[in-house]
Amino acid sequence: MNRNELLTSSYDYELPAHLIAQYPVQPRDSAKLLVYNRDTDTTTHTTFNKLLDFIPKECDVFINDTKVIKARIFGTKKSGGKIELLFNKPINATEYLVMIRGRVKIGTEITFDDNLVATVIKLNSDGSRIVTFEHNQKSIRFEDLVIVLDKIGHIPLPPYMHREDNQTDEIDYQTLFAKNAGAVAAPTASLHFTPKLFEKLQNRHQTHKITLHVGAGTFKPVEVENILEHPMHSEYFDIPDNSAKVLKSNTDILAIGTTVTRTIEYFVRTEKRYGECDLFLNPHNPPRRVTHLLTNFHLPKSTLIMLVSAFVGREKTLELYREAIDKEYRFFSYGDAMLIV
Repeated sequence: MNRNELLTSSYDYELPAHLIAQYPVQPRDSAKLLVYNRDTDTTTHTTFNKLLDFIPKECDVFINDTKVIKARIFGTKKSGGKIELLFNKPINATEYLVMIRGRVKIGTEITFDDNLVATVIKLNSDGSRIVTFEHNQKSIRFEDLVIVLDKIGHIPLPPYMHREDNQTDEIDYQTLFAKNAGAVAAPTASLHFTPKLFEKLQNRHQTHKITLHVGAGTFKPVEVENILEHPMHSEYFDIPDNSAKVLKSNTDILAIGTTVTRTIEYFVRTEKRYGECDLFLNPHNPPRRVTHLLTNFHLPKSTLIMLVSAFVGREKTLELYREAIDKEYRFFSYGDAMLIV
């Protein structure tokens, strides 16, 4: 294998700032779509509403039905200092992994609206924090915490959207089929579907659901020189029985997004139907089960551009990205899409 495939710096590219999408296009399916066919080594530029013209006829489609929670909340310490907390995920019944902007130490109490209080119980070396939450002076479980967050929290837009969230983001940053609450980032390839287009997809292809609660780690840059030394974040996943049966068959699969891809590939390697997925797909660890991929355009030097490279190779990925930049595609969460067949 080419040594460059293992160097983080080899997955870098220059992106003009104006191509970072701050808002989605409307309607959702009017986004641009780059289609790359590996068999013919050809690229087609079209729009997302033509997606079904390019999906191979005989393939099942997998989607992620996770739901983004209002994970960003603002509170104060007893000293009066302002704190911003980004909920990441539950660790167990009473402890939660979070990111905190503002100085805290073990024992710091942070008060939020609606009588919600967080107490810091551990400072992790990677900058994350572990807290407990109390609501009305009682310990609170995740399913009840989500209800409180929905009242007082904000949609956690990615850091490269240099703006505050607004009411339209509550719809725009959620997929049509969002059901199971727990993600702090949207599975963005799915954001392009309109009800009409998704209905057409379901009429033509068997569609199956998995759940992977996308964590804040999805935005974590790769900071080591050799990509294989990157400490991959883990995210909770769940695969229903009927979806697992299809994965054990030999039917072709289109994964709608990188989250679906990682979940399927983790299942294929471990046979675990639920738990924590920490699989890192890259050219050194290519997919074994997913045949086709629909995805957005990802950050330079991210695990996600490395995942795309696992399908088509690093050089081809960067070539396709250069072509997308030349044609003024919009990048990242609210940006345009790419289909690899």
